[in-house]
Amino acid sequence: MAYSQSIDDQRSTAEPSEAGGLKPRLPRSVQAIYLKPLRRQVQYGVPSCDLQLRSYNVRNIEFFADFALRAAYYLNLPASGPVPLPRITERWTVPRSNFIHKKSQENFERITFRRLVKIMDGHPETVEIWLAFLKKHAYYGIGMKANVWEYDRLGVGKTMDVSLENLKHVLEPKWAHFGRKRNLETSEKVMEMMNSENFKSATSSDRLHTKT
Repeated sequence: MAYSQSIDDQRSTAEPSEAGGLKPRLPRSVQAIYLKPLRRQVQYGVPSCDLQLRSYNVRNIEFFADFALRAAYYLNLPASGPVPLPRITERWTVPRSNFIHKKSQENFERITFRRLVKIMDGHPETVEIWLAFLKKHAYYGIGMKANVWEYDRLGVGKTMDVSLENLKHVLEPKWAHFGRKRNLETSEKVMEMMNSENFKSATSSDRLHTKT
């Protein structure tokens, strides 16, 4: 019974080939890998994040840029790109030997490839989740640099000034003892302990033992 059911499932997911037989068809999730990543439509055009990818290998950077676009689609983030940025070419000339063989030199070159992925109309929390997901599943040989935009209501500067003034009143007592390992309370307790008779008797007995 189970064998016949598996055969029926294979026939339902198969497609006819040119030879007349049944050719197995790949699942939808596997077929999506061979297609271009889906994209969300931009509604307002407000920039949220610019992600710049850098690598020395074109294959790695193209693969990870495709992965970033697919992750943005499933997080409902409108993404565009990857946009090829100008290459960064660095060259060095190093002498192979010294003294009379100084003219024998060797040249080295390093080319850095860059791609840009833009996120538009994205919520800041969703953008943070997207960046954290890419960081968690980072591909080897890929460097990431993100510029994130956050927007706030009008008049937020006044509230920031008020919060800064309140913060000063809280931090001023702590800043007065900045650089000290002990505050005034602990130093007063230490002085009281040192002036106590038990402490003096203990120290005097230790001195006698050391002299003998």
